[in-house]
Amino acid sequence: MDFLIFIISISFLIYGSNMVVNESEKISIHFNISPFIIGVSLIALGTSLPEMVAGIIASYKNQSELVVSNVIGSTIFNISLILGLVFLFTKNISPKRDIFMKDSAWGLFPILIFIITILDGRIDFVEGILFIIVMISYLMFIASSMKNETEISENIDKKFSWIRSSIMLFLGFVFVVCGANFTIDSAVSIAHIFNISQWIIGVFLIAIGTSLPELAVALRAALKNKSDMAIGTIIGSNVSNFTIVLGIGSLINPLKVDLQNSMFDIVTAVVVSVVLVFITANKLYNKSAGIVLLVILGLVINNAVQTL
Repeated sequence: MDFLIFIISISFLIYGSNMVVNESEKISIHFNISPFIIGVSLIALGTSLPEMVAGIIASYKNQSELVVSNVIGSTIFNISLILGLVFLFTKNISPKRDIFMKDSAWGLFPILIFIITILDGRIDFVEGILFIIVMISYLMFIASSMKNETEISENIDKKFSWIRSSIMLFLGFVFVVCGANFTIDSAVSIAHIFNISQWIIGVFLIAIGTSLPELAVALRAALKNKSDMAIGTIIGSNVSNFTIVLGIGSLINPLKVDLQNSMFDIVTAVVVSVVLVFITANKLYNKSAGIVLLVILGLVINNAVQTL
């Protein structure tokens, strides 16, 4: 029964996120914002809603491991699986924006702060404030980029309606919140039934489920030759996960981190983030980069299987 509830609640989570993403994209296109900025801001925030809401609810229920493991797992899957598939199956990826110079540091900076804050085995209230400050700085950076990167779109929906978009956004948020609540409860029950740690449940079951919106959006953008949006979605989503999820989560309750049992996954999250910076620095948007990222994912899965 818990598996059924988990699947249904994840479905609500994804469906609600998809509604939010679709409406956010319509609003962005209506204002002629560039694909990368759309991906790195509104769509990234929208696809990160599952992680955000699930993390906030888990923290409220004092399930620290689920909060942190979901963020770590989502970062790993966002980069290794999603960008791995994007690089592997998309031809001629050539972002117009210099992602390395302008954006890649934002994908790495929050995780470095995370490493520093967990050295004592927890993320407390003050450190949570620090994460929120980073997110505010990031949004200010995006806002400044919007002024310089608007572009004329030929696909503006002349039937665009603020009323309809507002209603759809509200319904999307309702689905996300309800889905996240039941996802956390069912995931904890599954962990107890099979005597699996909440960390493993968070890194895999919840992280994979909450990363599906990013997967759908990034692949859809890449297939439409909007590689800027695909890469921007992943960078923005990872920044949002570390800053908002961990920030707000630690404001609700201190987040405890078992460094001994979670070290491999944390190191992997750092490694894939560094690899992404290396890829953007050398503009290696090709099949070889995709294969490397998918190999890293395989190592993560193999390690998880051995620890069960």
